[in-house]
Amino acid sequence: MSLQGSFEPPPPPEQPIGHGLLDGKVVIVTAAAGTGIGSATARRCLEEGARVVVSDAHERRLAETAQELATETGGDVLAVPCDVTDEPQVQALYASAIERFGRFDVAVHNAGLGGTVPLVEMTDDQWSTVLNVTLTGTFRCTRAALTHLLAQGSGSIVNNASVLGWRAQPGQAHYAAAKAGVMALTRCAAAEAAPSGVRVNAVSPSLAEHPFLNRAIPDEDLAVLRRRELFGRGAETWEVANVIVFLASDYSSYMSGEVISVSSQHP
Repeated sequence: MSLQGSFEPPPPPEQPIGHGLLDGKVVIVTAAAGTGIGSATARRCLEEGARVVVSDAHERRLAETAQELATETGGDVLAVPCDVTDEPQVQALYASAIERFGRFDVAVHNAGLGGTVPLVEMTDDQWSTVLNVTLTGTFRCTRAALTHLLAQGSGSIVNNASVLGWRAQPGQAHYAAAKAGVMALTRCAAAEAAPSGVRVNAVSPSLAEHPFLNRAIPDEDLAVLRRRELFGRGAETWEVANVIVFLASDYSSYMSGEVISVSSQHP
């Protein structure tokens, strides 16, 4: 392969099989409907032995996803509709998990909203909508999860941030600000939760491939982003989910307050 110019990206590796990393655990995953990181995370958690609560604001897609996951993995899946901008719905999500399973051990907060708008054209409403879902929604979920996990004296929270919390990208001021906030929220929550034995971490993906990605990012911009990755491709959603599973599992027992980049991006 030439060190300069374009190259044909190597194919993604085969997805690994489960190794029981989450045996006996109950995992909640928000924004889990469809084909994105959330549904991939729910699937990987099931494959690793967990019982899973999937949640999303889109009830029809959520029900379809839950049925598909249960059928394909044979796992125990509970679907609870939840709009993370609505506090009573957020509270009901965690209460439903406890009502069904008696407890939960892991909460993966994946809900987020993006879009591409130049800053000088961005309205207050566009700014507020993205912040409300992506940052304040994560705050609501983290607060609700901690309320139960601190009393329980154990557990793990994994928030979904983004490399845009560190790196600038035109048209992404609202989303980048929100994801930088998720990183700060994660670190502060971790500091408060540590005395109770609860861990709080975040993943920070660069580009994860799924069929609806170009709803938020134009095709030509996606092509540029793929070229920036060392592998010449975006991550498969299960590749991001694998890192989430690691942070959810006991293999990361000494890690808290960390933001893990899931990226092959170079400057």
